[in-house]
Amino acid sequence: MGEQPSSSAVDRPSDRVRGGPRRSRRERRHDRPEDERAEALKERVYATFTGLAIVLVQLSNVEHISAVRAAVTLLVGIVAITAAGFVAEVIAHLAVHAAFPGREELGRMVRVSGSAVASAALPLILLALAAFGVFPLEAALVAASVVYLATLALIGYVAVRRTKVTWWKQLAALGALVALGLAVIVLQQLAHGH
Repeated sequence: MGEQPSSSAVDRPSDRVRGGPRRSRRERRHDRPEDERAEALKERVYATFTGLAIVLVQLSNVEHISAVRAAVTLLVGIVAITAAGFVAEVIAHLAVHAAFPGREELGRMVRVSGSAVASAALPLILLALAAFGVFPLEAALVAASVVYLATLALIGYVAVRRTKVTWWKQLAALGALVALGLAVIVLQQLAHGH
């Protein structure tokens, strides 16, 4: 008699997307064009610098704010830069194409600018834990700034490692990125009067 297909071989409707097999989030992300992935990464870097600046300013004023206030300020700051990125995308599209973006292009814009929100996930969790008294606000802000710095370092490291240049040029490039990143942080702190 005929063999019964195993349960893993059965094609369930929940496993299919638009007529094809269901793919993981990572597979869908890597199917996106390189320029879209680059734009999303750029938005995440902007948001990471913004989040770091917010956290550092709050750290310098830690005795005057609550953990809830710190979390709300960070969330609003990240949502604001995400919204600004989206509006900038729409305005740029209008200026270049003299038309509103279509559904597909609008979806791309939302994905690109929305990727910035993910940069705040762990810092917001840390601040929420401080709000619930798990640890002091100052420790949460220090930890959040370490998370942001580690994120920037990891992005820079991965970017440099992907290049096809010799190790010493990669090291020099990473050093240059670190110096530029520190300059941005110093400028952001100066802008806030610290």
